[in-house]
Amino acid sequence: MLNSIRTALLLSFTFVLSGCDRSEVGDVSLGIFTLKDIKINNLTDPIVTGVTCHVASIEADLSLADPSDSSISCRQTGEITPEMIAQIDKSSSGEVVFQKSKSIFFKSMKIRRIFDAKNQTLMYLSYSTKETSGSFKHSLSTVPLWGTQAYNAFPEKQNK
Repeated sequence: MLNSIRTALLLSFTFVLSGCDRSEVGDVSLGIFTLKDIKINNLTDPIVTGVTCHVASIEADLSLADPSDSSISCRQTGEITPEMIAQIDKSSSGEVVFQKSKSIFFKSMKIRRIFDAKNQTLMYLSYSTKETSGSFKHSLSTVPLWGTQAYNAFPEKQNK
């Protein structure tokens, strides 16, 4: 009996902690009858650490809803160096820098970094996918390299 109480307490404590996200910087309730909130998270690019993105998305804790709408805003919040840009994937599809499951129905949100060499700009594309069927939504934010050490570090790629 005592072991089952301990297990129940441990599971409930773990459940409460699972709702705590270190990257969460905002939480706006949409009303007590909706069971949905807008969560705002900050994400630092793992390679270009001078870029921080804020993502706002719908979270439905006790609902089987399909929360696929999100918006993204990325800004330069620190130094961006040529060495950082040299490390990133420069293909036209870029690379996924963040991924999070959004529902029990195989839906996920991804943020992909794409480099626009001609315009010397980092593009961050936030999109949701549902592995079984449609409902693809997306949002785009750009961070120009103008004014950073990385600007014009790769001039040979500007003519593509």
